[in-house]
Parts: sequence; structure tokens; C-alpha cells
Amino acid sequence: MRISASDALIEIILENKVDTVFGYPGGAVVPLYDSLHKNTGRIKHIRTAHEQGAVFAADGYARVSGRPGVCIATSGPGATNLITGIAGAHMDSIPMVVITGQAPSALLGRDSFQEIDITAMTLPITKHNYSLTDASRFVQTVREAFEIASSGRPGPVHIDIPRDVFLEIVDYEQRAVEEKSMISEIHPDTIRQIEEAAIEIGRSKKPVIYAGGGVTRSKAFEELLEFAQKCDIPVANTLMGLSSFPSSHCLSLGLCGMHGHRVANMAIAESDLIIAVGARFSDRSVCKGDALGKTVIQIDIDETEMGKNVQNTMPIRGDIKTLLPRLTDISKEMDRSSWIEEARSRENEIKSMHSGINFNAKGIISRINGKFANAVVATDVGQHQMWTAQHWKFEAKGGFLSSGGLGAMGYGLGAAIGGKAAGAERVVLITGDGSFKMNFNELATMNAYDIPITVVVLNNSALGMVRQLQKVFTQERYSAVDVCDNTDYCTLARAFGISSFRAKSYGELEDVLSRVDGSKSAVIECVTEKEMNVEPMVRPGGGIWDMIYV
Repeated sequence: MRISASDALIEIILENKVDTVFGYPGGAVVPLYDSLHKNTGRIKHIRTAHEQGAVFAADGYARVSGRPGVCIATSGPGATNLITGIAGAHMDSIPMVVITGQAPSALLGRDSFQEIDITAMTLPITKHNYSLTDASRFVQTVREAFEIASSGRPGPVHIDIPRDVFLEIVDYEQRAVEEKSMISEIHPDTIRQIEEAAIEIGRSKKPVIYAGGGVTRSKAFEELLEFAQKCDIPVANTLMGLSSFPSSHCLSLGLCGMHGHRVANMAIAESDLIIAVGARFSDRSVCKGDALGKTVIQIDIDETEMGKNVQNTMPIRGDIKTLLPRLTDISKEMDRSSWIEEARSRENEIKSMHSGINFNAKGIISRINGKFANAVVATDVGQHQMWTAQHWKFEAKGGFLSSGGLGAMGYGLGAAIGGKAAGAERVVLITGDGSFKMNFNELATMNAYDIPITVVVLNNSALGMVRQLQKVFTQERYSAVDVCDNTDYCTLARAFGISSFRAKSYGELEDVLSRVDGSKSAVIECVTEKEMNVEPMVRPGGGIWDMIYV
């Protein structure tokens, strides 16, 4: 059938089983918004308060649903406001299709109103991008964009579309997107690599699984669990790998890296074999110096990651969900109880965690976690992010939304909205006063669309992580990190029509939690002391075994 390009775009979004898109209208995307209006009963559009909120929401939607997140913005500033979120999705391997409007084709290159070369700007931070000026290729290109975003190592794909192209009539025939089989054929060379890896695993006395975000992206939760249990190998998670392995399991070591648990860092330091599963050896987790003298097996779908940061001795390229069962099948069942006991003999708690501070982050997060045990938890970036990573008991598979590679403050509220829109039963956002100020305008989105999220603001009146760095590296010369604006977050929340509560003690917090069940939006401000620091801490460039307490 022959329909407008904007109508065809809606049909292709629906082909990919995406039921919610996020965006902000403008002149260049008026035809697309007209198509959205015509399809109101088939697809939901959430207009955020700012384009950055839309792209973060698309990110959260993708992480929870496993389907591509879709966001829409108009030309010029609408498009440029998406850049931070696109960069974050690129670094964290999040499938996303970003649609921007553009000045009419006849006016391109003339410095027209809101004309900006957004394609050139996003080229380094996308998996692929298009300037779609040829309507005859519209349907093919948009379908290709969704395929690229979701296949292989996922990532964001950007499509820039001039206003007039949306209005062109194109040929469209409905097509169902086939569910991809999670089991694919394994190349003979890869089978040989798996067999060699199984031999090495059998020889190892002190192996550790180093699990990253690739496990979550491939939804290989059960496969990782079965492999770890059969081979009796403890599991340490990167920040992006949290929620890929149950925290309650006896083999879980928790977070590793710059602010990782001592038990996880020391296990990696003392291991003789690191099995990296969907992890890229970031400088914030396990890097080159930490792997010296050890055998390294690296399992990843992206060939460019093999040996990029650590010279791995045994690369295995392919889909984790496909490869792990094969490795599990041919590996010997092992009993490594003595190694696990040795690894666990290292103290698992943070040694000097906020001693003398009665109302501290660990206690607050533990109580929130107890109330919302199986919730999807989102964070912004800063101290609260690391405290959540350290102390939240992750049981929900893929239930952690956080900006890892880019570390974008302001990410959390948009991502929480997207996660809830994707079908999460309960969503909790843990944020800090600094991050919350960046995008608290999305409280308006929560209220307008009745999106129930429990927002916990750890208010220490400081930009805590930078303040901590200044304490360690500039001898407590605190510059521009103390916040003295006396913002009343409870009044602020109520201005957006959202219930709010303030707690300054555990007793007050428990009283608040007795009145909050997650079925309605709420903001809980926890007033804390700025002297709290994230412990332990590894100095930049140092080994993960060299942890300091500040």
C-alpha cells in the first residue's frame, strides 16, 4: 500500500514490537506527530519535559524491555539536546533508534532556521547513522536502522529526516519482525577455542568470572548461573554487569573495580584465571595491570574488544547466550570450595563505612531495598550510584539502570520513566541532590502520565564524589562542590503534584516507607552528612588490590 513516510515510520516501529516512544515536538517533525495522533490507540507517545529526558527514557525502556528504545526530536536544539543520551547509549551498548527532524530538503546548506548538521555531530557516538533525503529508500532504511541497533553488539542508530520527506508517499507492505533464535550455529574455529578454554578452566585452581554488561544485553542470566554453578567459580560484576547474577547466590562476590567490594577485588587480584564474560576491561573495573601474569579468557560478541584493553590469551567471539551453554556442557563439574572459602575470607563489608555517622547511605539503601526487594533500581551518577552498586541486593534480572561508560548526571529520572513504561512493576530511583537538580523537570512527566516511581534523594548539600576527590587529591581544598542553595525538595515535588517526604533518621525513614508502596509517585528526601565517602577507593591508575579508605 502507499502511505506517507511518517505513517510508514509508525508502522515500522510497531513491527519491532515497540509500544512506547519518547519525544518532544517541533516544526520539523509536525508530520510525524500527526501520524502519532492518528495511531493514538496503537502506540503511546510520552512527551518529556526536555529532549534529554526523552533520550534517557528511551535508554531505560530498552534496558528493561530488551527492545530498541525510540526517541524523537525536532531539528536544531531539539536534536543537539539528544547528544549526551546518544553518547551514553553508545558507550553502554543500548539498542536505540533516534529520529530527528531536519530543515526542508530545498533549504539544506543555506543556514536555514534550526538547520544543524546533526549527522556529523552524532557520527562518532552512534553505531550507524543516516541522513534520509531519498524517500524511495525510506522504508528500507528505517527497517535497516532497527536491525542494526539490535543486532550484534547493540547500540544507537540515528536517522535525520527533512520535514518534506515525512510527507512523501512511499510503498509500504506490512512485515512481521521475526524473533531471532537465541541459539545460532557456532563456527568450527570457535568450537576449538571453547574446547581449549574448557581445558584451561579445568586446570585452574583459582578462577574468577568477571561478568559485565554483555551478559545483561544478551539476557544470558540463566546461562551464566549454570556455568558458574557447574564449574564452581565465584562471580565478580562490573558496574554494568550488576543484576546479571543474583546477589544472594553463594558464588556472588558483588561489585569489582574502583569502588568495588574488597572481597571481589582481592579475589581477582589473587586469581590465576579471569573469565571475562561480556566485559571490556574498563579503567574503572579490571584493567591491564590487574590481569598481568594471569590467563585471561574473553567471551564477547564484539571482535574489536578482544585484546583492546588487556592482552587476552584466549578470545572467544560470539553471542554469550549461545556460547556459554556449549562451554558449560564440555567443562568438568568442579568443587572449588577451598578457593571460594579463601576468597570469602576477605572482609566483605566496607571496612570503615561511615563510622560515627548514624544516618548513612548503607543503612538508607538497605532499608529502601528491603521495602522494594524486586524493583528495578535506577541511579544517577555520583556517590549515591556507587553506594547503590555496593549495597543493593540485585535479584531482578537486568534490573539496574545506570549510566556506566559516560557517567551522565541527570540520567536517572528519565531512565526510570522509560523503565516503568517498558513494564517494570516497581521502579525506584536513587539519586543525589546534584544529579537530581539536572533533570528534576521530568517530575512533570511523571505526574502528567501518572508514572509511579519512588524517588529517593540523598541530600548531602554537596557534589559528593567530586568533593571526595578533592579531599583525597587536593588536601581538602574544596572548590565549587558545597551546595548552599537550601532547595526544599519536598516543596519542589509538591509543586509538580507529587507526594513528598523528608527523613533525617532511620525511624523517620521507616515511618515514610510504611506510607509509600510504589503504586504512586513519591519523592523521599534523606538528609545526610557531606562527610560520607565511598569506600573503598582505588586510586586512578592503581591496581584493584590497592584500596584506600578516606
